[in-house]
Amino acid sequence: MHIVDISALYSPTGGGIRIYTRRKLQAAVAMGIRLTVIVPGADDSRETIGPGVQMINIPSPRFPFDRSYFYFDSDAVIHAALDAQQPDFVEASSPWGSATAVAEWPGAAPRALVMHADPLSAWAYRWFEGVASHKTIDKGFAWFWRHLRRLDAGFDTIVCASTGLTRRLREGGLVHPETIPMGVEPGIFSPARRDPALRTQLLARCGLPETATLLISIGRLSPEKRWPLVIAAAAAAGYSRPLGLVLVGDGHGRAPVARAIGENPHIQLLPPVTDRARFARLLASADLAVHGSSSETFGMVQAEACASGVPIIVPDEGSAADHLVTGQGIAYVAGDAASAASAIGAAVDQLAALRAAARLAAPGVRTMDEHFTELFARYAGLVAAHRSAA
Repeated sequence: MHIVDISALYSPTGGGIRIYTRRKLQAAVAMGIRLTVIVPGADDSRETIGPGVQMINIPSPRFPFDRSYFYFDSDAVIHAALDAQQPDFVEASSPWGSATAVAEWPGAAPRALVMHADPLSAWAYRWFEGVASHKTIDKGFAWFWRHLRRLDAGFDTIVCASTGLTRRLREGGLVHPETIPMGVEPGIFSPARRDPALRTQLLARCGLPETATLLISIGRLSPEKRWPLVIAAAAAAGYSRPLGLVLVGDGHGRAPVARAIGENPHIQLLPPVTDRARFARLLASADLAVHGSSSETFGMVQAEACASGVPIIVPDEGSAADHLVTGQGIAYVAGDAASAASAIGAAVDQLAALRAAARLAAPGVRTMDEHFTELFARYAGLVAAHRSAA
């Protein structure tokens, strides 16, 4: 079975999708799956990962709002790439133009849309939060729901990493969404990675003693991540208890994040950590992991925190909340900084119990390899059914 993945959201400097894609390539090698990932990029290049597994880079324009990303500039480019590869199965990873191109490709192969993005939650629901209900917003964005239903008709399955997104798409009239949860990189994250000396250093960087509580937030600096909300919540919670926040990330939304931090010495902004062992040690050394976005399609960082034995504080909407288990973290009202501050305070008060439960549950967190085993098996089943019906 030859799978071709049209990965429009991949960037060599990206976060979750880059990590997911690189692991997918490795998993294909290990499982004997032939896989070609086609991405837009700066040059015309090809990377061989293993027998039958490769990444092809197609020279493409840079995305104007984030220069670290690129986009396929026409459907014809995608169709030509698929014609050249002659796949048995095709995957698209963005619900925008590249998915339409894959759906309309005249080849016979069955195809899947993997929902690596949730535009309504990332933008529309956030823009009109507090002004209109999601139901009302959906009516205002009926054109996008029509677009999704057209995509639904052109794909054999729409893969979601969370039950909440699957349910919402089905409620919107789509018939093909199904849930195949993602996971974390195996062998990377563990409570054993916790480094008390590193924790002390990070708290000192926040101007605090080791008796304080260390919060960590990780992700791209962009509006949908809602880092100013997290910063405001941490600052408010810190008025009545000593706590520091380390925010790890970069992106085009850096300026408003820096303004939100201001002169607060207890909140520190750190650059991304690309070395995965160092990253796992950093994450495991925190006391609590706090997230602001309610538009995640899976919540990779939350899964990694859970695998590291770190309790999570997450909004009560979106896929990040899917990782919350009672007794291992606390939810707050999405988009509400005061509620987030209260959740941080409550978590600090319960920290010993939350950490004990989170550490005990950490080994059971699903891995990416489990996800890819299920995903590739699903694709193989669709290919077999397609051939039987031909």
